[in-house]
Amino acid sequence: MASDQSNNQSVERAISVLRAFLTGRPELRVSDVAKATGLGTSTASRLLATLESLEFVERDPISGLYRLGTAPITLGGVALNQDPVHRESRQIAQDLAAGLGLGANVAVRRGDSMFYLLNFEGRQAPRSYVLTGQRKPLHATGIGKCLLLALDPAGRRALIPEPRGFTPYTITDHDRLEEELAEAARRGYATEVEELALSRACVAAPIRDASGAIVAALSISGPLSVIDLPAREEELSRAVIEAADSISIGLGYVGPMSLAPEPVARSRR
Repeated sequence: MASDQSNNQSVERAISVLRAFLTGRPELRVSDVAKATGLGTSTASRLLATLESLEFVERDPISGLYRLGTAPITLGGVALNQDPVHRESRQIAQDLAAGLGLGANVAVRRGDSMFYLLNFEGRQAPRSYVLTGQRKPLHATGIGKCLLLALDPAGRRALIPEPRGFTPYTITDHDRLEEELAEAARRGYATEVEELALSRACVAAPIRDASGAIVAALSISGPLSVIDLPAREEELSRAVIEAADSISIGLGYVGPMSLAPEPVARSRR
């Protein structure tokens, strides 16, 4: 038992070292890793050396700084290739981005946030970074609103007891959010205009599996001036619904079913 606990602790420490690189800084000193993880400098240095030998991190020979290596990329690629939603949506999302010149994104819910499985940039919505693997709030995104439709109102309130504001346009009131979600459910798509980031907007639609449950969502996103919802909402909503439906069919969905929304456990961590 003591050996198992020691091994578990070693794994947890190694994972904490890797997570230190999620802070946004591309390269870290040993002391940075030690501070971020709460480990001693010697322990952090030893773990980094081990992770370097396994290609999970790389050390710049000139600066001595560490960055993530190629092994996490390999694992991430394998995980994505094994994910059924990613497999069914990749080509459809890529074609959508190319056809509209906008961003096309697919995400699933993980706890109280949405998790990007993939994104493609269109010529009118370029990005200098990859969204895949990032997490964003459910209530402030079009995809997130679609994912919230899988829950009942009580479940949504339990999941997000205090919706956080990100811009002056973020919906932080539960009653207003419920009105927005009811409208999204009625028309089959959700919109988001500058609720997470200024000058950005999106249109999103839910993706369902063979049981009819909402398991993911697809969005078209880009600069507010290009999305231009007053002029393009009908066009973009039709495109995103058709693409989401195609993915759903690939997952085995055959048509509307009367399903109760998924409940959420009331206990909080």
